[in-house]
Amino acid sequence: MSDIQPEVTTTEEVRVRRAPRYARFIILGGALGAIVTIALTLAFEPDPQVGYAALLGYFLLFGIPAGVLLGCLVALILDAASRRRARSATAEHTVTEAAPVEGELLD
Repeated sequence: MSDIQPEVTTTEEVRVRRAPRYARFIILGGALGAIVTIALTLAFEPDPQVGYAALLGYFLLFGIPAGVLLGCLVALILDAASRRRARSATAEHTVTEAAPVEGELLD
């Protein structure tokens, strides 16, 4: 038995680009939406019959999804820009077959 392991190498042309991570943009957008909502709620005097907490909770229902939507739009724009700047490269894929183990039946 020989310990030589046969290798198979293939070469192909691939496109390489830096794509944005959508989850980070969504989380950051939601956080910024919440911060802007809190700042705007603090900027105005709340209705005494409703109170600050209820007013903040109500506006957060709109501010966070608006921030998430804005974060998604920014990620989509950056993704489209990264597609235009994608570069071609040559990739090599090497597969090495394992040597047979002692006592193993060969085909």
